[in-house]
Order: sequence, then C-alpha cells, then structure tokens
Amino acid sequence: MPVTLLEQLIDALRILPGVGQKTAQRMAYHVLERERDGGRRLSETLASAIERIGHCTRCRDFSETETCATCASASRDGHQLCAVESPADRLAIEQATGYRGLYYVLQGRLSPLDGIGPAELGLDRLARRLAEGGVSELIIATNPTVEGEATAHYLAQLARQHGVRPSRLAHGVPLGGELEYVDRGTLSHAFGSRGDMP
Repeated sequence: MPVTLLEQLIDALRILPGVGQKTAQRMAYHVLERERDGGRRLSETLASAIERIGHCTRCRDFSETETCATCASASRDGHQLCAVESPADRLAIEQATGYRGLYYVLQGRLSPLDGIGPAELGLDRLARRLAEGGVSELIIATNPTVEGEATAHYLAQLARQHGVRPSRLAHGVPLGGELEYVDRGTLSHAFGSRGDMP
C-alpha cells in the first residue's frame, strides 16, 4: 500500500528534536486544519534557509555570507576567541554576557564512538587561526560532559602549542543555589576547583 502524503508529512516532521509520532501527527493536523498559510510560509522559509545558509569561513557559525556579522565586526576584540560546541551555545553566551570577543563554533564535540574526531570539528582550521597570531586567549566553553571535557582538554593543548593561553568556563554551584540540593558530581567538581577569594 503506497504511503500517503499525510503520512509523509508526519514522518518528515519527526526529524525535529523531541518530536515523536504523536507530536508530529498533532503538528501536521494543526497545519492542515488551521494554518495552511503559515505552513506555506514555513515551507518556503525552510527551503530558502536550507539553500542559502552555510557556515562562516572564520568561525563556522551559521551564516548567509562567507563571513558572519560577528567576525566582520570591527568592534569585536580579536585577542579573545571563545570555542563553543554549537551555534545555540554561542547565542546563549552572546545574550547572557558582555563578551565582546570572537567565537569558534565546533559544531559538535569529540566523540570517537560516533566517528567525530578533530577533523569533523574543524580543529585544523582552528589551529591555523591560532597560528596566524593575534589571539592571546582561547576561552573554552564546551559543556561539562565526558565528551565536552575531552574536547576542552584537546583544545587547551592546541592553544598551548600556539602560545595562546587557554581558559575554561567555571563550573559548579549555580547562583542562588543551595548546597543541599546540588547534585554530588557538580558539588564535587566545584569543591575540587575552588579558588582564592578576591
């Protein structure tokens, strides 16, 4: 029996993270019952985005141009380079902090079991960028997972090889958190990496 167009739509929606069969079915029915114009706009925008959005040649973030607006900005501090795992991480730092340096988006983290090594993360390109000079600090902002920590270690070694000071985002007790409610791993890491009071 041939697959219907509705079944194809539901199956296509399941590629989105966190969208299972039931959610995809609700989305498809909603678009077809109430949002056909919105569905057309979504379809056109999605097709255009897939066609026209690529990666910045400097930082690997998503960009419609060869060099993204952040890398092209003269107001950014080129001496600081912040390495993040994903464009979402870059956006979170940009929105939550006053950081005015540049970024390098890894588009993942080292994970040999998944076939993700240094080449897949563009670390050869990062090495060339560090070798150019000008960067004095590589801020490593990978997630505190096993793969994120392995990636951070690799990045720190890479930075040192090029005479660049590596730094790591602090991890530990959240602001406003109470020690009795912090998980053991976080508390242990925070305790082990404690520093002097200013």
